Amino acid sequence: MSLNSEYASHKLLVANRGEIAVRIIRTAQRLGIATVAIYTSSDALSPHVAIADEAAHLQNYASDQQQLASESKLYLSSATIIMICKQYRITMVHPGYGFLSENEEFALSVEAAQMIWLGPQPDVIRIMGLKHEGRRLAANAGLQLVPGSQGLVNTLDEGLNIANTIGFPVILKATAGGGGMGLIVCQNGSDLSKCFISAQERATSMFRNGGVFIERYYPAARHIEIQVFGNGLGDVVHMGERECSVQRRHQKVVEETPSPFVTGHSDLREDICDAAVKLCRAIKYASAGWTAYDDRWSYFTYCKSGTVEFLVDDESGEFFFLEMNTRIQVEHAITEAIHPGLDLVEMMVAQGIAQQSEARGLDRANQSMMQAIYDKNLAESRIHAIEARVYCENPSEGFKPSPGILQFVEFPKEDWLRVDSWVSTGTEVTQFFDPLLCKLIVTGSTREQAVSRMVQVLKACKVFGPPNNLAYLASICNSTIFKEGKATTRFLDNFDFSPSAFTVLSAGIEMTIQDLPGRLQPTYWLGNTPETEALEIVVLPGAGCKLKFHSFAIVAITGKSATVKINGEQVSMWARLAVPENAILDIAVLPGPGFRIYLAIRGGFPEVPQYLGSKSTSMGLGGYQGRSLRVGDQLSFGSQSSSEQDEIDPIAFLLPKSLIPVYPQDWVIKVLAGPHDDAVILTPEGNAKFYSTKWTISSSSNRMGIRLESDQSIDWARNTGGEGGSHPSNILDNGYALGTVNVNGDTPVILTNEGPDMGGYVCVCTVATAERWKLGQLSPGSTVTFRKVSWQDAQACMKTSLRWIEAVQAVIAGSQPHASFIDSALEGRELSGILHRNEWLPGSSRPAVTFRQAGDSAILVEYGEMHLDFALRVRVHALESEVRKRNIKGIWTFAPCIRSTMCHYDPSVISQADVLAVLLSTERSLPDSPLDLQFSGRKITFPIVLDDQWCRDALQRYMRTTRNSAVYLPSNIDYLARNNGLEGGADEALQKLMDSAWLVFGVGFYLACPFLVPIDPRCRLVGQKMNPSRTYTPSGAVGIAGPVAAIYPVISPGGYQLFGRTLPAWQTWGKGPDFASDRPWLLQPFDQARNAISRNSMRDNTNSRQIEPAVFSMAAYITHTDSIQQEIAEFKRKTGRGTAREEARETELLREWQAQKAVKAPPTVLVDDTDLGPGSTSVTSSISASIWKIKCQPGDVIQSADDILVILEAMKTEINILAGEENVGKVVKSLGKGIREGAIVQVGDILAWFE
Repeated sequence: MSLNSEYASHKLLVANRGEIAVRIIRTAQRLGIATVAIYTSSDALSPHVAIADEAAHLQNYASDQQQLASESKLYLSSATIIMICKQYRITMVHPGYGFLSENEEFALSVEAAQMIWLGPQPDVIRIMGLKHEGRRLAANAGLQLVPGSQGLVNTLDEGLNIANTIGFPVILKATAGGGGMGLIVCQNGSDLSKCFISAQERATSMFRNGGVFIERYYPAARHIEIQVFGNGLGDVVHMGERECSVQRRHQKVVEETPSPFVTGHSDLREDICDAAVKLCRAIKYASAGWTAYDDRWSYFTYCKSGTVEFLVDDESGEFFFLEMNTRIQVEHAITEAIHPGLDLVEMMVAQGIAQQSEARGLDRANQSMMQAIYDKNLAESRIHAIEARVYCENPSEGFKPSPGILQFVEFPKEDWLRVDSWVSTGTEVTQFFDPLLCKLIVTGSTREQAVSRMVQVLKACKVFGPPNNLAYLASICNSTIFKEGKATTRFLDNFDFSPSAFTVLSAGIEMTIQDLPGRLQPTYWLGNTPETEALEIVVLPGAGCKLKFHSFAIVAITGKSATVKINGEQVSMWARLAVPENAILDIAVLPGPGFRIYLAIRGGFPEVPQYLGSKSTSMGLGGYQGRSLRVGDQLSFGSQSSSEQDEIDPIAFLLPKSLIPVYPQDWVIKVLAGPHDDAVILTPEGNAKFYSTKWTISSSSNRMGIRLESDQSIDWARNTGGEGGSHPSNILDNGYALGTVNVNGDTPVILTNEGPDMGGYVCVCTVATAERWKLGQLSPGSTVTFRKVSWQDAQACMKTSLRWIEAVQAVIAGSQPHASFIDSALEGRELSGILHRNEWLPGSSRPAVTFRQAGDSAILVEYGEMHLDFALRVRVHALESEVRKRNIKGIWTFAPCIRSTMCHYDPSVISQADVLAVLLSTERSLPDSPLDLQFSGRKITFPIVLDDQWCRDALQRYMRTTRNSAVYLPSNIDYLARNNGLEGGADEALQKLMDSAWLVFGVGFYLACPFLVPIDPRCRLVGQKMNPSRTYTPSGAVGIAGPVAAIYPVISPGGYQLFGRTLPAWQTWGKGPDFASDRPWLLQPFDQARNAISRNSMRDNTNSRQIEPAVFSMAAYITHTDSIQQEIAEFKRKTGRGTAREEARETELLREWQAQKAVKAPPTVLVDDTDLGPGSTSVTSSISASIWKIKCQPGDVIQSADDILVILEAMKTEINILAGEENVGKVVKSLGKGIREGAIVQVGDILAWFE
């Protein structure tokens, strides 16, 4: 076609989304046509938006009422889309399929606005939208119909008469239905009687038209459709047939051309194609639409590709007209595949433009309208094409849609493969739209080759996330019936498919995927690698774990003692177990210490992708959907390769008792001193008391951190944290080691795998690597005492753990173990966390430097005093750069921040002493003064909403749930103004925060949270950290602690004083400019950030940031600060006075709050049971927790074992306490004494009595 000059004057709007929108836009762009996409919030990052020349957000044009509706309805808003068309000066509209593609009102609106409508003509939409009218028109054209009613069936009696005449089974169809909806098969008169009225009612509800008609139902039939194209002038061509017999719920799943059935019946292709063309010519079909009805002819300005659909009797080959689809079909791509160079969308555009010319349509001499070309292709072509539709749906659950995040997407690349898709890694498939992910189109020189290639592609595709039908499609294409071309429309009705997966029937309190080694996960005796992921499960009475296995699996279960059953038969823990197909695996907790259970499956979970190198679930990332597993989740597992013995013996391996660890109620955990257990921070007495205290595990603990409680206070050696904050636990932010014991205000917290890796609190000691497995078994109410050991002791503990692993492997190999599980007892020592200190020499420009032990695999290098100094940060950078140049094996990363860096190393490769030696020699090699250094970075302008509603809501939540009175409440901004002596109040504070650029000092905490400091010292507002910290901070929140600001990347805990919200500097999937999949964070040290006030809600995260190159020069910085020393001094003087006043107020407010906390609820002692009868029973608490809701009252009769008596809250999780089978029929006599909402209960406390 040579209409390029005409194409250039047009602008096309695609009134659709997903793969069809992408497909249409790509053709338009190839033709040189400007394109406009429309989208909703969830589609903001979709490819049709990204590749279009322009894009319009539907919600920006929608009415207030429309914005409250679901997103799918925005794509159905004719008025909104027409408004966008007019604003963007659109000349043609393509509706794709679905949505408004067959909406008469929309088509009329497009034409009324003088735009070309690339869809069915409005009159045709009205007539052909009613299937019974289509049957009448086809009959008038001489086509044979499926036996059935002549029109609508209005009464049941009429329907029964027709059904009895044509014979059962029959199918009841909604005349306005489509897409497989509105169809009911009736095997006999009883079926028809039962569903006739409901079918009319359902049709009215779904399609706003209750009309139904009846057709004979052919159980063994083929669905064959003919692709046609007309020019509206009476010229019609066909491009051959497509077979669409493989259907589920009357919806097409696999399509192919040519049809294997038609190929096997020599005369059928010519007859059925002639019938389709005859119908179209009889009614003057234009492009793919109708131009005449009821003997009236109508020429109109629309175009599209269409199909005439037939039902073909599998036995006789007799064919019957079903319907005609006048829009482009999902499966059009396979027709294009067998006609090289064919582009049906291009033909539609060309026809649309031609219909605006004097010719009124494409000339019959145009190659597109030459039937001989298509006939030659069909006769001579050796191409067979097959299409498979990939849906986000669960075949084993009745094809239930499965919305969620696609965590990894990768399609194979082959010359014979076409992928029409709209998804990529990170795409969210929402509940608002059809779950079609992509269409896979393969070609081959024979059908056998095409089928083989399709099976190959389906197995090679990686679409990891919620359940999809890839394995189901592969099973279909690999089946004998499909391979032999014998599939009918009933093929899938009884198709046997069992996924290699389990479904969660009950998820306990928490169940996540974790792949971290050192958790005593049972991977070794399954043949898995040590790093293979497993399930980590928390179960409690009434909240067990129950899984249904759809196919055979080999599993092993370790951890806290529990009762494990397979199909009701009890089996052992610490064993290799065979789970039969369709079996139920049930895990119920047993009383006793310990907390977590680990379940490993042979082969792991191959469809759970790694995220940044790990499959672990953490902070809304990794694992399955970045969250705990829920009831109904289905998880695929790896190949089992079972032996006959596995099938016969459910317990193929049992670990000897001597190798099974013992879980105590009172734990002793070995730690390494430091980095901050020195006399400057804790008094000697306070240090000794910290290690001798038996700390109780708080019910507020979770995977981010284990909170510790005690009646003992922490004895600080100082009153404040200086510039780090007003509380003595505050420091200028530095890196955290994994397993460090962080003191948050006055609350120690063991930072676990999901805890922060950087922050501004003192860390007293750090758990030895070999002891970290114990952290997973610390349950609320249990206790822990820390025992100091040396670095050498920690390595000895690691060797003990390795010997245990070797002993397990020996047992697996059939040998006797030469070791047992022994928790080696090492005496506590008076050990210091300070490895070395270089003191500052008077008159020297070289700062002091302290090398602090941070566990057995890190050293904290700390420069100068607790003071923010740009020269110190520059020195940190110089140290890191020089160490990297030396390329020391075993030193793997640094975590720099304000005045320090955490050097992480692998102790199995390099010793602590050798790392220290490297750091000392490198530090000595640095120049005394770093003033000549300069650093390249970027200047990035962030839009910010100051004093925003999200941050205010976070403070209100804090006041309701954590602390209601503090110096920084109710407004953090007012507090910052007072704390810095600003007479202008909040307005002046906010202005100061806006006046300076901010330099990125470090990237860490959670998910590369940036730590920033104002470059202008006159704008360095300071504030204390909230004590205790918040449990909730909105993503994008900006806050200050000490003189340091942070931009929170995701919803998370935090203690900074909040003053606004901006776009997070984190993009989970690395999408968008300046992000990457392996580096999903934006900022890096020595970038400069500025804020620009925005009134935008930033609802869609699509605002662009301004980014340009920048250089930070230390010399220029010193020159500037020297010139404003007097102003800096005055600012510091005001800040000092304000901080002193606010610290005094906070001391009193904190004392009052702690006194309120000390007024505890009455102890939950047992009720006096002297007046209770002999049949009295009780229900007790299964965990240390707080009582959130009481759901029963004295006098209530227990109706069911599942009646909820009390809802506890622990670890930010609701725990239902159930009545239990033994109490059904009993009456609640009383609650346990002291039981009330908000009270704290311990394990074993009585919650309620029954009689």
